[in-house]
Amino acid sequence: MMITYRAGAYPPRPPFPPWQPGPERPGPPGPSPQPGRPAHPGPNPAIQPARVWFDQGEWPGRLYERLLNQRIVMAHGCLDGESATRLCAQLLTLDAEGDGPVRLELQNLDADLPAALTVMGVLDTLRVPVTAYAGGRTSGPGLGVVAAARHRRAYPNAFFAMAEPRVSFDGPVTAVAAQEEQVRAMLSELYARLAEATGHEVEEVREDARRGRLLTVDQAIDYGLIEGFAEARGPAGRGLAGLGG
Repeated sequence: MMITYRAGAYPPRPPFPPWQPGPERPGPPGPSPQPGRPAHPGPNPAIQPARVWFDQGEWPGRLYERLLNQRIVMAHGCLDGESATRLCAQLLTLDAEGDGPVRLELQNLDADLPAALTVMGVLDTLRVPVTAYAGGRTSGPGLGVVAAARHRRAYPNAFFAMAEPRVSFDGPVTAVAAQEEQVRAMLSELYARLAEATGHEVEEVREDARRGRLLTVDQAIDYGLIEGFAEARGPAGRGLAGLGG
């Protein structure tokens, strides 16, 4: 059913009165004080709120630049080809700019096998001494980066997970066979470097990786992977001892 209206069937609506400002309304009442307790004074404008650093803007670049000026290089997360290139560039730059020791901070480091071998090769060619400081969980080929440093220390909360790297292949059968052979050669190089640093036999290191052996810092020291704990320096704990050995 459709309903229609004729024009003029209803009287015209009177116009709205002009707007005029009314009296100011008071704000919401504050919390009523409880017996024996004063009312809440509200925020103090003299107290500045806490500030949180977000990973945005230019501050990460400025921070890393300041660290490089102190001959400190940081690597964290999964080390892939691109990040390995940046890490190698920083190490080579510090090696060319001075003779002072370099501090290599490794936080929760894992690595692709080719990327780890790339960084290990650069560490072998540096003239300056490099001390690696491991924190968090260092695993897989990332252990090779630690082992390639001249000196190796760890924070008390560190763990070291010996594990075989995960790799995947695709392509024709002949290409897959060639890739498998390359991975075997890279694994042999990784285990040989770990055996050289720790004083263990290569097959023993390989078997520990197959079993996924997890080491605490004390166990890593006994194993020969780490030389000692990172220690505080100075009365206020500024910095860490053993920088550069």
